[in-house]
Amino acid sequence: MDRIFTMEFARVTEAAALAAARWVGRGNKTAADDAAVEAMRAVFDTLHISGTVVIGEGEMDEAPMLYIGECLGNGDKPELDIAVDPLEGTNIVAKGLNGAIATMAIADKGVLLNAPDMYMDKIAVGPAAVGRVHLDAPVRENLRNVADALNKEINDLTVVILDRARHRKLIQDVRDCGARIRLITDGDVSPAVACAIEGTGVDIMMGIGGAPEGILAAAALRSVGGEMQGRLWPENDSEITRAKAMGIEDINKLLTLNDMVKSEDVFFVATGITEGHLLRGVIFTPQGATTHTIVMRGKTGTVRFIEARHCFAKKPRNMIKGVLLTSD
Repeated sequence: MDRIFTMEFARVTEAAALAAARWVGRGNKTAADDAAVEAMRAVFDTLHISGTVVIGEGEMDEAPMLYIGECLGNGDKPELDIAVDPLEGTNIVAKGLNGAIATMAIADKGVLLNAPDMYMDKIAVGPAAVGRVHLDAPVRENLRNVADALNKEINDLTVVILDRARHRKLIQDVRDCGARIRLITDGDVSPAVACAIEGTGVDIMMGIGGAPEGILAAAALRSVGGEMQGRLWPENDSEITRAKAMGIEDINKLLTLNDMVKSEDVFFVATGITEGHLLRGVIFTPQGATTHTIVMRGKTGTVRFIEARHCFAKKPRNMIKGVLLTSD
């Protein structure tokens, strides 16, 4: 993929973030998600690509979600795999909390694992700790190895974990080791990526979250040399059947970055909606709004943070459910 797409892809997540940000704190997660989906789809359709959603928000009969198999772009070359989460953190936006983002990953056709919509057990670290963790290793061993790699004490580490009942033992094990924990209500893509970005204060992300979100985070970590391991965590037989129908024969396989993202030629893009570990949220101004976006390009390892100031009065516009969408 050509680097010319860098700003084009940033426009997509910016539009979704701007649309969803209108719903922060308004208690309607469905409306926020719908707004982000429609905004993302509208901008995607202006791009000169032939994209197929391999990781989306639902199936074809669940429109207006960006569904698995949906075609995006105007049909031109190149042919691309697209993983999208127009609004990661619907509850976060509804409640006006921290950590919501609009995000996507893009790669050549066949590069991204077509992950089913189920849970995945995950562990993620940044470049300095590559090769020092294993999903099946005891918590204490992983934390000790990460601390050594980062030249820290275990009690100086910060571990991000989703605040869920299924994580009670994991949380207690981390506390027993003396490490610090940031419990999050939703959205584990952002903290997984934050592990690889110096200055975020996040050292390791652990626990069970969504498999689609795992692929998105894997695309980012593949871009900058971090490490992530995962294993699908189905809750019933129907999920196992669905995974096999999508080409995953061994449901218990330990998935590495190379399994989840088969090439370094991948883009990861995210725009903050509310304040988070990695990105600032959308701020509306008298003239328009500001957005904060990260773009990672795996082929070069380049990480760009883009602060955009959107002047609504000077941009062509249309209205979708009362939300301003910009065209550039």
